[in-house]
Amino acid sequence: MNSRSKAGSPGALPLEDQIFVALLRASDSLASRGDQLMKANGLTSAQYNVLRILRGAGPEGLPCNTVAERMISRDPDMTRLLDRMEKRALITRERQKEDRRVVKARITDDGLKLLKKMDAPIRELHKSQFAHMTSARLKTLMDLLAEVAAEAPK
Repeated sequence: MNSRSKAGSPGALPLEDQIFVALLRASDSLASRGDQLMKANGLTSAQYNVLRILRGAGPEGLPCNTVAERMISRDPDMTRLLDRMEKRALITRERQKEDRRVVKARITDDGLKLLKKMDAPIRELHKSQFAHMTSARLKTLMDLLAEVAAEAPK
């Protein structure tokens, strides 16, 4: 029997499989509370992610393809996502004069105001989600997750 599977459990999943499922469950559990907060503010988690990326980019903004690359979860229809956000005046997009193929996205004042309104509730949510863990265990978890992410195929 594989030393990394549950001993004594016939047909038990290998430890790596168990970890993968545990990570998906944890992610889903953490995300569902965040999704509720996003929804209460009229956003999806993908839209919130775009706003955070563009806030971090500053007034220069970013090419739309760079925004897509920085997303936590890939959105198969980034153009439509940005269309909806532009329609709500949360972002602007502008084709660049020097290279007409490049479209830059920028966060608007309305987008910045919405993020600012959400910053404290999001911070409190994350704090409460991990309140049961010590700082040392949180640091270990962060290190382990960073290691897993670094080895994942891009």
